Amino acid sequence: MREKFFTTKNITMTAVFTAISFVLYMFVKFPLPFLFPAFLDVQFSEMPALLAGFMMGPVWGCLVIILKCLLKMPFTSTACVGEFGDMIMGVALVLASALIYRKFRTKKGAIIALIAGTLAETAVAVLVNGLLLIPFYAKAFGWDAIVGMLTSLFPSVTRESIYLYYLPLSVVPFNLMRLSVCSLITFFVYKHLHRLIDRMFAPRSSQ
Repeated sequence: MREKFFTTKNITMTAVFTAISFVLYMFVKFPLPFLFPAFLDVQFSEMPALLAGFMMGPVWGCLVIILKCLLKMPFTSTACVGEFGDMIMGVALVLASALIYRKFRTKKGAIIALIAGTLAETAVAVLVNGLLLIPFYAKAFGWDAIVGMLTSLFPSVTRESIYLYYLPLSVVPFNLMRLSVCSLITFFVYKHLHRLIDRMFAPRSSQ
């Protein structure tokens, strides 16, 4: 079983998916300041981890998330707190999705898995932001700075009401939108990519 798990294919594909995920995490991101606070960058770096989780199992998918975040930490601007939060949220997505899909390997199973993963990460994102990220940024930059970044979208926000505005009106819709895009792309490319990779790693027949 150990030899079957640590195959050349699994290790190689994990490295490839991690590299793609890291590039998406570092460079392919953009804000939507008319919808969400400007410090929330839309990025789709969980998508390669979802594909890895569907193809190779939840352990490998979660490993892509962990490695992506570890590679980003030397470039951190948040004392690694932001990357740690992203790691927790990404693992919630991949673990929920890949575990369900491993049990129900059908189109319907894939849809249920991706919806469950999206909801799982969104719920964890609320907890991570409420318990870790907001307190950290408030301590690092001050509550006035945090509130000031939200007033363009929520003019009535105060320090006392920041959680009531930011979590349900920014964190939840932001993650639902972003992860829905990741899930849709994963759903439509997974089978085609899986068949292509299987052909690439198929044993060569002797001539």
